[in-house]
Amino acid sequence: MRTVIQRVRRGAVSVDGRRIAEIGKGLVILIGVGPTDTPETAQALARKIAQLRIFEDDQGKMNLSLLDIGGEALVVSQFTLYADARKGNRPSFTDSAPPEIAAPLVERFAGFLRELGIPVQCGEFGAHMLVEIENDGPVTIWLEK
Repeated sequence: MRTVIQRVRRGAVSVDGRRIAEIGKGLVILIGVGPTDTPETAQALARKIAQLRIFEDDQGKMNLSLLDIGGEALVVSQFTLYADARKGNRPSFTDSAPPEIAAPLVERFAGFLRELGIPVQCGEFGAHMLVEIENDGPVTIWLEK
């Protein structure tokens, strides 16, 4: 699994002109699934992200986690995180998991975050989404398990 995590003041997802998800302070998590990923991979990554200390404390140091601040998460499936553009000018996406593997694992990942006590909203798997990200910092981190 590959993720791009952005610390946000707010985030939202719209599909076909209608808002389907919206969060306030927290993390927008763009997530891609590989063909060998498992529920255990999803659980380990969810735990890591929930405990990642990238929010500022009273002294302005990144010392607080999503759990510490009571923040929210917006999980957005993004198979393009597995793009391979080493050859030519058109990326290949053959390293990403097929939808029948990826969709349930994205849901499991979101479920694991919820089990940790994080309010979670999700994009719509496979849809053309408009993702609004008000990056705070900016803070953007790439994680892979």
